[in-house]
Amino acid sequence: MTTQFFYKESGDEQRVFRTTFETHLPLMLTGPTGCGKTRLVQHMAEELKRPLVTVTCHDDLGSSDLVGRFLVRGGEVEWIDGPLTRAVREGAICYLDEVIEARRDTLAVLHSLTDHRRTLYLDRINERIGAAQGFMLVCSYNPTSRSALKEMKPSFRQRFVSLDLEYLSQEDEKSVIVTETAVSAEIAHRLVAVGTALRDATREGTHEPPSTRTLVTAAKLIVGGLGVRAAIDAAILGPLFSGDLVDTGLRELMAALVPE
Repeated sequence: MTTQFFYKESGDEQRVFRTTFETHLPLMLTGPTGCGKTRLVQHMAEELKRPLVTVTCHDDLGSSDLVGRFLVRGGEVEWIDGPLTRAVREGAICYLDEVIEARRDTLAVLHSLTDHRRTLYLDRINERIGAAQGFMLVCSYNPTSRSALKEMKPSFRQRFVSLDLEYLSQEDEKSVIVTETAVSAEIAHRLVAVGTALRDATREGTHEPPSTRTLVTAAKLIVGGLGVRAAIDAAILGPLFSGDLVDTGLRELMAALVPE
């Protein structure tokens, strides 16, 4: 079956995802930004033939944003389900992206869904909803980001099966870039070399590592007619060093990897 969301596996993550789904367990995805966490969820939702409900977490996300709230419609007050409640009722995969960003009191509403109960309690309307067949809760976060300084309670993490994702191997990343953009293998090789060099330099803590997504964006610019160096500046270096000057050492490294 051909899926809309192309996904290149870096390990055994698809089997882990499928087994977690089949055993009715929640899943926590961890890994650096742009390593394919969201793409994996999209791909597996298609493979498992389940609708996908995605929530991007942030500091202001309240429990009512997940479960629902009362709204006035046509002069009448009625209850409107939130995305989590809809997923529980419909048997969808509910994906909470960057869950570390959400407030702890918001995450408390997930407790009854992440243990043997698999039940969502809606106190405001006095309703208890058992998860429909096919429901799965998936969360993700980047443990190396600044947001990780907030820390996630161990008691919350232990409710989930944990799956750690990494960047693809250089050969696999090159094949993804070629597949996604139809750029030449030679150009894809150069972009992967740039990405690898910047990730190695990231260990010094000077910048975020470039994601596979940024390499694909650069390739799309090149296919669109932009020069290789200009595309790297616009899609990779610019976003990574926004507001800062790229240091001379990195400029020299880029010049060596991608000569004019």
